[in-house]
Amino acid sequence: MDQPTPQPAYVLHSRAYKETSALVDFLTPQGRVRAVLRRARGKGGSLVRPFVPLEVELRGRGELKNVGRLDSSGIAAWLHGDALFSGLYLNELLMRLLPAEAPHPALFEHYTLTLQALAAGRALEPLLRSFEWRLLDELGYAFSLEHDVNDDPLVADGLYRLQVDAGLERVELFQPGLFKGTELQALAQADWDAPGALLAAKRLMRQALAVHLGPKPLVSRELFRKR
Repeated sequence: MDQPTPQPAYVLHSRAYKETSALVDFLTPQGRVRAVLRRARGKGGSLVRPFVPLEVELRGRGELKNVGRLDSSGIAAWLHGDALFSGLYLNELLMRLLPAEAPHPALFEHYTLTLQALAAGRALEPLLRSFEWRLLDELGYAFSLEHDVNDDPLVADGLYRLQVDAGLERVELFQPGLFKGTELQALAQADWDAPGALLAAKRLMRQALAVHLGPKPLVSRELFRKR
C-alpha cells in the first residue's frame, strides 16, 4: 500500500465529529479536502485553527479522508481586528466556491501570500480584491478587463455593466451599478491609487461573486459589518 505523501495545508473550517474527533476542511495545493482528525481534543487538536501553516498526511481514497499526521510547518499568521475578519472572509469564500479535490496550486500559493500580507498590516482592500479576482480566474469565471463582450477595447469615457456569464457590456444610457471605463482600466493595471478604483473593484467583485455564492449571506461579511 502506497504511503501518503505529506502536503502543505491550512485549516479552512472544522467542527466536532463524534465523541473526540473533528471534521476538518483543509486547503491544500490539491484543492479543498475534508478529513476526520481522530482524538482532536488531544495532541494535535491545538493545530486545528485557521491561518496556521501545516503539513498534513491524508489517508483514504474516498471523499472523506483520515488525517494520518498533522504538524505545524511554519509561523502562524496572527491576524487581529479587520485583518482577522478578512482572513475569515477568504476562508468562507473558499469553503463556498472551491470544489472538493480540484487541484489549484497557484491559488494555494496566493492564499499563503495574502495571509502573510494581512499579518504584516498591508492595506486590506487591494489584498481582498486581488484574491477574489484570482479565485474567479482559477474557477473559470473571470472575464476580460480590457475588452468588452464584443471584443472591443474598453474606452476611458465609456460606461459598462457586468453580464456575469459573458463579461463587460458597453451601454449608452446611464443606470445604477455601471462602471466607468477609467475605473476598469485602472483595475486592469491593478492601479489601486486611481480615483474610484477600489470602490469600483469592490462593486465589481461583489456582482461577479453573487451569482456563484447564491442567496445565502456570507457569515464573515455580516461579522465585518457588525464589528
